[in-house]
Amino acid sequence: MKHRMRTTLALAAAAGLTLTACGGPDAGSDEEGPIAIGVLSDLSGDTADVGTPYSEGIRGYVDWVNANGGVEGRKLELKLNDYAYDVARAEQLYSQYVNEGVVAIQGWGTADTEALRQKITQDELPFMSASYAETLVDPAETPYNFVVATTYSDQMRVALDWIAEDSGGKSDVAVFHHDSPFGESPVGDGNDYIDENSLDLGYQSYAMPSEATDYVAQLGRAKAQGAEYVVIQNVSSPAAVVAKNIAQQNLDMKIVCLNWCSDELFVKLAGDAADGHVMVQPFAPPNSGASGLDDAAQFLESKGGSLEQKGLHYTQGWYTMHVMAEGIRQLVENGTEVTGPNLKDALESMDPVDTGGVTQPVDFSSDSHKGVDGTGIYQVENGELSELAAEATP
Repeated sequence: MKHRMRTTLALAAAAGLTLTACGGPDAGSDEEGPIAIGVLSDLSGDTADVGTPYSEGIRGYVDWVNANGGVEGRKLELKLNDYAYDVARAEQLYSQYVNEGVVAIQGWGTADTEALRQKITQDELPFMSASYAETLVDPAETPYNFVVATTYSDQMRVALDWIAEDSGGKSDVAVFHHDSPFGESPVGDGNDYIDENSLDLGYQSYAMPSEATDYVAQLGRAKAQGAEYVVIQNVSSPAAVVAKNIAQQNLDMKIVCLNWCSDELFVKLAGDAADGHVMVQPFAPPNSGASGLDDAAQFLESKGGSLEQKGLHYTQGWYTMHVMAEGIRQLVENGTEVTGPNLKDALESMDPVDTGGVTQPVDFSSDSHKGVDGTGIYQVENGELSELAAEATP
């Protein structure tokens, strides 16, 4: 029987409710009961524009898998709350989830994921977040963090390679980034990559204050630098403002968005100003035709929606939850107790997860928790994401 949501994510955010069906402190360890997963979502904070569809994708996957018999007969139980991109709130919810007996956590931001990593290690809880910071992929440092997509730093390296080729010679790059650990994550690695590979690129970074209504000042400094390319490590809404500002000032600059602004929302908000800009995006967009999109699309259609409306970040959340569920599936199939340490071992030892072309196969090991090396590159053409490269790697 299909599990039906009794409230919406928005109402949950407003009321501070936990979305859950049943369970308790032993929900994960009971061999017949539901398997409890904690979820930290940004539904109302700085990154809610992309955090909301991502969170809905996690929830959608769980509703879909539970409606189809669960994971080898075991239902997944989500404990989902809005932490509003507030690290202190994330830490509070994390402690709550530990007390409620979750066996793993789906997180969100870089600042909170990095703030929690010592606790994650101590509590032995596998943690998959929407942060693709390269600081999270070394099991020697963060043994319970798993990164399911191309890291921000690898995305930056791919972007710089593309710019070096597209420019055909010396060029200058301005990096506009969210003023947070998320935004800063790939900046230094990008500079190092230029030096290590002798790329003929100038490189300067500019923070994007979250309260800004435009980025004219930052673009003025980038123009003075001589920048012809603007790499953006931020979410869709501010990136769209940058695109509009460039168009309004008739600047000869091309945006290269990394993951969190490489989406349909950027295109919608920027309008005609989006055309020609480039997207480094590890997840295939809804118009790609990837077979791995079919289950999510059909599930949404059964609910009166569509994947085109929800966008690629919905699929991002869906497949992040899917990868975790595949680790759980291996444990249940083998008759192994579903615990944090056992799930960690399963994720490290299981076969690569085939996402049906939504991403490259996701593969972890005991030596690396970087699940994917490559990424797609797209260009906005007539309001659509058109593929330039399928599996670009640094």
